[in-house]
Amino acid sequence: MRILPLTSATALAAALLLSALPTASTAAAAPPAQTQSAQVAPAASDTGTATPQELVAKVDIPFDKFVLANGLTTIVHTDRKAPIVSVTLYYKVGSKNEPRGHTGFAHLYEHLFFGGSANVPDFDVPLEAAGSTPTNGSTWYDRTNYVETVPTGALDLALFMESDRMGWLLPAVTQDKLDKQRGVVQNEKRQGDNQPYGLFDYAQADGLLPIGHPYRHATIGSMADLDAATLTDVRKWFTEHYGPNNVVLVLSGDIDAATARPKVEKWFGQIPRGPEIEPVKAGPVTLPAPLTRDITDQVPVLRLTRNWTAPGINDPDTPALKVGLHILGGLASSRLDNELVRGKQLAVAVTAFDQVFEQLSFLQMTMDVKPGVDRAVAEAAFDKVLADYLRDGPTEDEVRRAVVSTVSGEIGGLERVGGFYGKGATLAEGQVYSDDPAKYKRDLAAMAALTPAQVKAALNKWMSRPVYALNVVPGPRTESGDTMGGWGDEADQAAPPADPHAEAPALAPAPKREFPPVQPVGELAFPAIEHATLSNGIPVALARRTAVPKLVLSMDFDAGYAADALDTPGTQGMMLEMLDQGTDRLDATAIAEAQERLGAQIQIDGSLDTSTVTLSALSDNLAPSLDLMADLVLHPAFKPADVARVKAQAEAELAQKLSSPNAMALRALGSTLFGQHPYAQPTDGLGNAASLSALTPAALRAAHDKWLRPDLARITVVGDITMDRLKPMLEQAFGAWKAPKSAAPVKPLGAAVPAAQGRIVLIDRPNSPQSVIMAGRVLPITGRKADTEALGLANDVLGGGFLSRLNKDLREEKGWSYGVYSSVTQPTGPRTFVVSAPVQADRTGDAIKAIIADVGAFPGQKPITQEELQRVTEGTIRALPNQFETNAAVQAAIRKNERLGRPEDYYVKLAAKFRGIGARAIEASANEFLRPGGMTYVVVGDRKIVEPQLEGLGLPIDVQQAPQAASDDQSVE
Repeated sequence: MRILPLTSATALAAALLLSALPTASTAAAAPPAQTQSAQVAPAASDTGTATPQELVAKVDIPFDKFVLANGLTTIVHTDRKAPIVSVTLYYKVGSKNEPRGHTGFAHLYEHLFFGGSANVPDFDVPLEAAGSTPTNGSTWYDRTNYVETVPTGALDLALFMESDRMGWLLPAVTQDKLDKQRGVVQNEKRQGDNQPYGLFDYAQADGLLPIGHPYRHATIGSMADLDAATLTDVRKWFTEHYGPNNVVLVLSGDIDAATARPKVEKWFGQIPRGPEIEPVKAGPVTLPAPLTRDITDQVPVLRLTRNWTAPGINDPDTPALKVGLHILGGLASSRLDNELVRGKQLAVAVTAFDQVFEQLSFLQMTMDVKPGVDRAVAEAAFDKVLADYLRDGPTEDEVRRAVVSTVSGEIGGLERVGGFYGKGATLAEGQVYSDDPAKYKRDLAAMAALTPAQVKAALNKWMSRPVYALNVVPGPRTESGDTMGGWGDEADQAAPPADPHAEAPALAPAPKREFPPVQPVGELAFPAIEHATLSNGIPVALARRTAVPKLVLSMDFDAGYAADALDTPGTQGMMLEMLDQGTDRLDATAIAEAQERLGAQIQIDGSLDTSTVTLSALSDNLAPSLDLMADLVLHPAFKPADVARVKAQAEAELAQKLSSPNAMALRALGSTLFGQHPYAQPTDGLGNAASLSALTPAALRAAHDKWLRPDLARITVVGDITMDRLKPMLEQAFGAWKAPKSAAPVKPLGAAVPAAQGRIVLIDRPNSPQSVIMAGRVLPITGRKADTEALGLANDVLGGGFLSRLNKDLREEKGWSYGVYSSVTQPTGPRTFVVSAPVQADRTGDAIKAIIADVGAFPGQKPITQEELQRVTEGTIRALPNQFETNAAVQAAIRKNERLGRPEDYYVKLAAKFRGIGARAIEASANEFLRPGGMTYVVVGDRKIVEPQLEGLGLPIDVQQAPQAASDDQSVE
């Protein structure tokens, strides 16, 4: 898969420690009830909520289908809510089609597909200039897919480009492009391997499947096979697998079949049919006997897992297995959670799921053992949960809750016409895997009709077989991902040598094809915003959208992790975590169960600036969902036993963060840049081990009363509800809540920050195949009412997207990284310029040199080009209608406008503002703010490899040891 951010606002969404928007952390939701861990499930008619069958009836994606003479199957779905069309292509070739010695080829080809074709020099440039977002691709065992969502006026352009690389890619695949993309893919592999538990997937496949099984080798492939790939190999691979008869094309959005068919005929009709692909024989495998394997890794927590293979997507047992595993470890009220986390408190995290592919699936249950718990005790309890579950089966209420929560998620997915998980992908996968675009309807109907007996029977059939117990044990990493991911017999049998006399298949002459013009793009239609005020003064904003029968409602408090500057580090995060762990009337299990019955989800989390409780609910179930939300916000119990349990989980989560190179770099950069400023608080909300240990129920209750108060709150709602219906429900839930007489606290965001200082902080993390570079500098700009659009566009040129200068240099040209990006953060206080660059370890010093050179050259030595100017201005304007397809996206925009003091029509007027910003304004902003001087570079990597590379950079180096997880009687910062 490629990393492809959309704008500077999302360029480092996962990496920016100073982002001011809250991130979602799933919590549970439930209606008021007596405090209890298990309840008798009321009938749907008694609660006023929809039945699973009624919810399934709401999930519908109408479509038309036609097939061209060359075999290309096209599916069209019409959705006129926005002037955009999603283009989704599924090539029925994945890693399971790869022969021995050629692992990783399907994924390597996905990367080559973006390098241009006979008539398209660069695939990304024209699409981004036309306003496409997202433009991406991914590969897995069964398929390779490509997605882009374009303005309606750019549909011909997208079809032209997709057809050109389908029919005439090879003339553009040169040795130079192969070598560069090989390097990118190998760095993608290193990036995954470098994470805690990063070698697990390799070991899982090795133990479950025999050598030669099509699902055994990793999609990313082996380093040896990637190194051995020749231009002849990749040409042959393309000609054998990428014909139109092996492709499903889905057009969804502002399009209909009558319009689509002539366009598809025009652009794809002349591509010749390809060879028929021999079906791959694969399926689940039963082990001859139970198998156990331990692998050691640089992780703080013992992870126990139990694994089996099971049937694929079209097997009648699959719906029951998905629901059964969801009950076991997917629901917030799962069997594993209830027994091992909230019950015996032997685990800090548990999961169970059925990862379904076309011809088999992987069943997995996982337990992260609480530090200090004896392994034998943990394993016995872990296995007992499964044994009891297989013996007794699920209850009717569990099955109903699992189905309702699943279907509610499917309804939410109907908002998106495209992308990896929207309606286009849903229709394509049904056609590719089941020859039925409406397969999703059959699956949901089968789930809704399940009985506990059917679920029990499927679970026993597949999970009573011999188990593969694969466990990750804390300790030095003794294995290398470089040697993993291939066929599996390389140690005993050398890969087949490349034939030096083999000739690449002859290339058919490519026709000369001209780029079609982009037609006028419709203006952004941002929904109208209605306002109201509750009787206690809480302001309410509503944007009504009726595309799906759901809504998203957030209550934001002016608090956030920066509030910990007035308390103890970690206080705000721990207090928020406690909100769904018990109220005066409900315990955590009852909260989770009720949430699942309602098809609702409450997310409780924070950012530096804001503490947020967000409710995603079915419109029909809003009243009881709001009752639950109010109970969590107003009446948290903070019981000592619950606090102790959640504190142990937070301490384990902190230990996990301190084992992650990305998290280490983020935490170190924030504290280094901000010193004693409130923004020095870690943005994961976890504080440090000493501060977490010191938190008490009384301190958390005091923080709740101090910061969660109506005069610091505001409510934003987007979805299928009117203000006439909404306001009385909000009054019922929150209207009686009164602010305390004490003055509201004020965070000291105007505090001084340390002077900028150019330096390198090297954090030694041995055995790291990659180094994570995180660089930053605090800017003399604060967030509220700042006019920084020119600065945002300057960052887009430098590092804000796939086509930015930093990414094109270090990834596309040099092949040292899987993705390098920069961002200007947008909190309410001081903003920060941040660069994120995971790079191969032996290029760490060279990468920092390149970053300094690229940042320093803009704009003096390398002014903005006309192509860059058009892309970041007009291309961004054309992409605006794509940005607000979902209720959550609209809501985030409304909340961001309020937080930054911007007018409500900010996004409507943004196009005109961008058109008024010329090259000189962008360059002036870059010259003032995006400079390499004074940048602090945090590097997390293997000191013995990295430190010699840094000594010639002319920057002082501060070497630190990687923070270690605290033991039972130790604390770490």
